[in-house]
Amino acid sequence: MSVGITGYGAYVPKFRIKAESIAEVWGENAERIKAGLGLSEKSVPAKDEDTITISVQAARNALARAGIEGKKIGAIYVGSESHPYAVKPSAVTVGDAIQSGFDTMAADTEFACKAGSAAIQMCAGLVKSEMINYGLAIGADTSQSSPGNALEYSAAAGGAAFIIGREKKEIVAELEKTLSFSSDTPDFWRRGLQAHPEHAGRFTGEPAYFKHVLGASQLMLSETGLKPEDFDFVVFHMPNGKFPIQAAKKLGFSMEQLKPGLVVEKIGNTYSGSSLLGLTAVLDVAKAGQKILVTSYGSGAGSDSFVFTTTKRLEEVQGKAKKTEDYIARKEYLPYAQYRQHMEMIV
Repeated sequence: MSVGITGYGAYVPKFRIKAESIAEVWGENAERIKAGLGLSEKSVPAKDEDTITISVQAARNALARAGIEGKKIGAIYVGSESHPYAVKPSAVTVGDAIQSGFDTMAADTEFACKAGSAAIQMCAGLVKSEMINYGLAIGADTSQSSPGNALEYSAAAGGAAFIIGREKKEIVAELEKTLSFSSDTPDFWRRGLQAHPEHAGRFTGEPAYFKHVLGASQLMLSETGLKPEDFDFVVFHMPNGKFPIQAAKKLGFSMEQLKPGLVVEKIGNTYSGSSLLGLTAVLDVAKAGQKILVTSYGSGAGSDSFVFTTTKRLEEVQGKAKKTEDYIARKEYLPYAQYRQHMEMIV
């Protein structure tokens, strides 16, 4: 039985702040920071935007490409580490907004930045078992950072949504295989009632990010018998602009395979939306019959890896909703004081 993506959608807020604007406030060297992170600006949510509003817009774009009504969705999973409520699901609000119906399974997932990719796996399992016909998986965040922390330069806002189905004629990217690689590696965390997360500095690279991203990707290559040159595109979680490039080089992938999905350079790290927005950017430009490797990463720690093969239907639906680049290209820059005001409104 075929299982895969039948519709996809992205959303990125229009507001931005430049690294220079943050560095000026804290008396830091902006050029050094940009060189270290590999990005020069990031997206910022509007005062009335949060994980739910981002999820709703991404979901509506996904429905437009899938060509189905919300009532056909059998399950909704919203992955995020910035759900608006500590106790109240985001998924049910998204369901009401897209008119999914009272018989829809709904739940929130949380696994740092891989909560959205875990949602895709959950929907794929439900669809393949024939418990549901379509599942909606979302990864979205309005990521937090304490003022002056290194994370403030990269923690951004945005999200992506995927409708998973099994009708072969509707699939735009068939899911060939998925697997996970997990361990108890506490590189990033936020305790209950804390407003901002903490991190273990350089520890977040090794043995956290690289051990899991490389581990999951190598396991996928081993189990499928595929080689880096068999793929047209590769997408890794993007905590900054340097880690995914280093991961690609270590695994034998080229910049040509990585660049189309390397959205972090333009919008920062959207946490649960990071690798998924990379995937939507790739799907916006891919042709039929192309292979995509996607490996997410979530601190704590774990990676989910996927192999997709695009179909001829993809090119038919690419223009049925705003593309990822359309959202990335619209910009309105904020000074630091106004940026902080935006962030304090959504905490």
